[in-house]
Amino acid sequence: MAVFTDLSKRLILGRALRSDRLGETLLPKRIALPVFASDMLSSVTYATQEILVFLSLGGLAYLYLTPWLAGAVILLLLVVVASYRQLVRAYPTGGGDYEVASKNIGQPAGLTVASALLVDYVLTVAVSVSAGVDNLISAVPSLDSSRVLLAVLAVLLLTAVNLRGLRESGTAFAIPTYAFISIVLLLILWGLVKIVAGDPPVAESAHYTIDPEKTHIAGFALVFFVLRAFSSGCTALTGVEAIANGVPAFRKPKIANARKTLLAMAVLSMAMFGGITALAMKAKVHYVDPADSCDLGGFDCTTQVQRTVIAQVGKAVFGQSVFFYLLIAAAALILVLAANTAFNGFPLLGSVLAQDRFLPRQLHTRGDRLVFSNGILVLAGFAILLIVAFDASVTRLIQLYIVGVFTSFTLGQTGMVRHWNRELTTEQDSTARSHIRRSRVINFIGAVSTGTVLVIVLITKFLAGAYIVCIAMPVIYALMRAINKHYESVAAELEPDDGYESMLPSRTHAIVLVSRIHKPTLRALNYARAARPSTLEAVTVGVDAEETAHLQSEWDRRGLPVPLKVLDSPFREVTAPIVRYVRAIRRSSPRDVVAVYIPEYVVGHWWEQLLHNQSALRLKTRLLFTQGVMVISVPWQLKSSEELEARVVQAHKERVKAAIASGIIPPPPGKDDGGVAATVPAKDPR
Repeated sequence: MAVFTDLSKRLILGRALRSDRLGETLLPKRIALPVFASDMLSSVTYATQEILVFLSLGGLAYLYLTPWLAGAVILLLLVVVASYRQLVRAYPTGGGDYEVASKNIGQPAGLTVASALLVDYVLTVAVSVSAGVDNLISAVPSLDSSRVLLAVLAVLLLTAVNLRGLRESGTAFAIPTYAFISIVLLLILWGLVKIVAGDPPVAESAHYTIDPEKTHIAGFALVFFVLRAFSSGCTALTGVEAIANGVPAFRKPKIANARKTLLAMAVLSMAMFGGITALAMKAKVHYVDPADSCDLGGFDCTTQVQRTVIAQVGKAVFGQSVFFYLLIAAAALILVLAANTAFNGFPLLGSVLAQDRFLPRQLHTRGDRLVFSNGILVLAGFAILLIVAFDASVTRLIQLYIVGVFTSFTLGQTGMVRHWNRELTTEQDSTARSHIRRSRVINFIGAVSTGTVLVIVLITKFLAGAYIVCIAMPVIYALMRAINKHYESVAAELEPDDGYESMLPSRTHAIVLVSRIHKPTLRALNYARAARPSTLEAVTVGVDAEETAHLQSEWDRRGLPVPLKVLDSPFREVTAPIVRYVRAIRRSSPRDVVAVYIPEYVVGHWWEQLLHNQSALRLKTRLLFTQGVMVISVPWQLKSSEELEARVVQAHKERVKAAIASGIIPPPPGKDDGGVAATVPAKDPR
């Protein structure tokens, strides 16, 4: 069974990579652009559409506002991109807005950004995949009944591709991304040529009328109406932060390459968004929310599928030619692949949060292909849940989308302003101070702009679905704080006291497994010394060279009287090297018994078990089936286990009292407490 499982894993993921090959997965600019920019570039396929959806609520009379709103979105995009270029230069470690907010505003701000980004990444996958399926249905309307199934299958495919590693997924996404850019630029150029030649494109929906749902809009209602359409168009900014979060994945020079890629992404995005919006207006594209009601006069929504805006523009410009189908195919493909931005950003952010002890440590572990596999799987699971819950509807999902985006934008840029203020207090060089002041102005404008849009988004989209994100973010925030509190309390509880290693209990063993020096490790070592075995050694697995060197240094500093053996593990596997080593000892001395002592936490809550003892469980499972090997757990009771024991004892007392009171069992003679003391085992004084 194990062989079959490993074979299946290799077929899906490919062969495992050694830790020293991590540098080979770093990305050049030509691959980094499709990997990190596909989200933002693909948003041009639905940003114009979302503006038209809300302007259409007032009928045809308000569609003239479309170019003005698109211009405002492009101006905001310029400000945000300029701001993130400063962030990349100042914080190239990949933490992005989370790192900036944490270091410059404080931990609460950092966790707020983290919760916003985690939600945003999940929604990026759900929205991008759903929009991709929408465009596919525009070309093949018969697929409409399989919308949710197609979206789920797309997420599963992306998951498998990303589990194979950055370089391979980047190469897979480069061709369709560049194909999409080429076909959209050709669409815009071709459309402009037709306009100049006096043959402007005409959309299939140009002759449809729109029945307004909102009439006589004026005053504050008009302002609210326009702002809601603007906030929907701001979806064109989603994905700007991806490059700032992914700087570590770039080849050297990382900062310069990341800044150039960010600039190229912005230029392409503005050109495509502006061109599609201009052509949509010239072709008189009319579009309403298909998930809400059918307000197009002359359009039978019961028998027809409404094409997306980019599909209508493509048909108006290219006609029913091969270029139209190429455009639809490229748009559908890049929208599906745009989720790759989240598949890169979510695991990286999850790893940073896990390293800071705000998420389970498993999210910081690299898999066989040197990617954060657990983060990829978690992201895929939540994205599929959203797709199923919202029937893969882009318009319904987008109401949840940009709250998290602009929350992280605003706090990140505010943190950058404080960063530059601090830099000015220490920098003496006049040229450097001038650069710092300029960067501070850029980030200040970015903070004010994105903060204003955040307020607009919260006001205009709260009742439309944004309230779900406003609930989810505090829940995630509280969960991260709780996980951090747990990890910190456990670390403090396990910190060894001076002289602790001299306490010798009466236990014995032959091999002590060591991950790091803390109280459980020292207890296991002391049991070995007290038992005086014929051979005694401590064994650790060298997964990370730096951590192993630190462990060896700390071991020598404490002068522990037990030799420490390091088992090399270039593929980051912990269980297999230990099993091989133990079996080698058995083969060399078949008559001997090998006793392996494993320090293990005793916890009081089920969720604590998920955070601890996973490696110990795998080791015990493998070693228990090895003949001539004894596996002994060296328990270390955390405080939560003691509280659980107290509750169990109290519950047992109450059950005994109830049984005695009901006559089920007789009270033992001579007991004033009704016999409870005789039925409750005394606590071990140790």
